[in-house]
Amino acid sequence: MSARRSLVWLGLTPEPEQELPAAVAALRAPTDDPPPPGLVAAERRRVERLVLRGTQRGWLRYLGEITDLVVAAAAGPAAGDPRPALVAGEVVLDHHRMLIGLPGAGYARTTVQRRDLERALAHLRAADRTGLTGPDPATGDPSGGGPAPSLPFDPAGPSERRSTA
Repeated sequence: MSARRSLVWLGLTPEPEQELPAAVAALRAPTDDPPPPGLVAAERRRVERLVLRGTQRGWLRYLGEITDLVVAAAAGPAAGDPRPALVAGEVVLDHHRMLIGLPGAGYARTTVQRRDLERALAHLRAADRTGLTGPDPATGDPSGGGPAPSLPFDPAGPSERRSTA
């Protein structure tokens, strides 16, 4: 390992390593069923590789991928379970907020991701509170009780470029 390689980013918090593999596997899974154990294991190996052998830039790229998954979940149909997106979004947003205390440009690089995550999480929380993600409590209708709400934001965002590093 190079003496010049900064490892300060590794000391932020253990939550991404602990909570992201299962949540991200669920977001990547093709169905709303629990993700297959192999998908969770693959995600866990990826996180482990990034933490043990990666760089802060690579780690932030990975968290950028997760941000995209959370934003897509918020923009998608409200029939799915929002919990994996809520877990992943909260973990990544908390991580990105803590970057302010580290040297370097990590906090500045994640400005757009923080904004996108805040908007997506607000939408996911609102959908979760209103029961749009589960059966209609009044009728038991599994479709979620009506049409999906319109998004309070444009998931594609403004025309500015997103940072992936």
